[in-house]
Amino acid sequence: MKTRVSAVAFVVLMVASSSVAQTRVAATPPMGWNSWNHFFSKVSDADVRSAADALVATGMRDAGYTYVNIDDAWQGKRDANGVLHPNEKFPDMKALADYVHSKGLKFGIYSSPGPQTCAHYEGSYGHEQQDAELYASWGVDYLKYDLCSFGDLMKQSAKDHPEDKDTANRMMREAYSKMADALRATGRPILFSLCQYGLDEVWKWAPSIGGNTWRTTYDIHDTYGSMSEIGFGQSSLAPYAGPGHWNDPDMLEVGNGGMTEDEYKTHFSLWSILAAPLLAGNDLAKMTASDRSILMNREVIRIDQDALGSQGKRLSVDGTTEIWVRTLSGGDVAVALFNRGQSAQTISFESSATGLTSRVSVRDLWAHRDLGTESGRISATVVPHGVVMFRLHRA
Repeated sequence: MKTRVSAVAFVVLMVASSSVAQTRVAATPPMGWNSWNHFFSKVSDADVRSAADALVATGMRDAGYTYVNIDDAWQGKRDANGVLHPNEKFPDMKALADYVHSKGLKFGIYSSPGPQTCAHYEGSYGHEQQDAELYASWGVDYLKYDLCSFGDLMKQSAKDHPEDKDTANRMMREAYSKMADALRATGRPILFSLCQYGLDEVWKWAPSIGGNTWRTTYDIHDTYGSMSEIGFGQSSLAPYAGPGHWNDPDMLEVGNGGMTEDEYKTHFSLWSILAAPLLAGNDLAKMTASDRSILMNREVIRIDQDALGSQGKRLSVDGTTEIWVRTLSGGDVAVALFNRGQSAQTISFESSATGLTSRVSVRDLWAHRDLGTESGRISATVVPHGVVMFRLHRA
């Protein structure tokens, strides 16, 4: 009996240690920059260095954007020993990581559990521990692990075993667990970002294997339709987010040119209400004043980064208007009024509906001004595809 109790205690200790490690690297949703949305497979060493420089020069680093993440297309070929080497666009990955770190930033990279990545570069299939050790030796702080060609292996397994309805999903869970274990074995804290598009209700099992973030949807595109369909579809996932583990509706498109300023404000506000990772996906060296004002709105960032880690959710919907709320540490509440329609609309709510039953002070987070105290109905006129965002504080 004594041996049995010790074994159980060991398992409990390991689970607790894993949870502590998760929270240490992602106590709040990660913030930074990712190369894919703007540079796609053309990204180079120079682009990454430029992004690191821009994060510092613009003040974005000091606003919380600390990760510099290379997405797909950095990989070259494996040598005779199976060691993966970067391609000619990345002549010295260790030196690049050192440069990023010298700026007070963190360095992220990308791979796949399949034989190939989405852009048909080398994946980590069969080389998980070897790749994890390589990343650690470079100084990697973040790994995005994209399903890609592993999906073909899953389909083949399902075809070979039609009697086993869970075989494909089980393969996927095992593949992500394998890399999570490999990352832990390196001893280096590396944020693990699962990218498998919400398959198999990933939010229900990713935390248990050590996942820090997990994609909940297909890829975002730089259009209001794509952004709003993804963002407004996240409310039911609120119970699965918290310190150390976050729902990820994909990267930010702010600054890539496909949406209006008001639509980008909606994008940024919604992601912050959702406690989503804030990973800029634009060319940071060519930002407009509008791009900077949105990405560096510290009052909205403060909502995203709130220490309580409680993801917001939809309070109400009325035609093309929606009201979302998020409970914050210290008892404050964030409220976002969204107008998904084609004309300006007045949106109202009772302050008591947010859980604050006494008088509240109201702060407009985009206008950056205090609106006084209220004890009942609060209203605002919201432009088409726009947002008004408040922080309520018990007066």
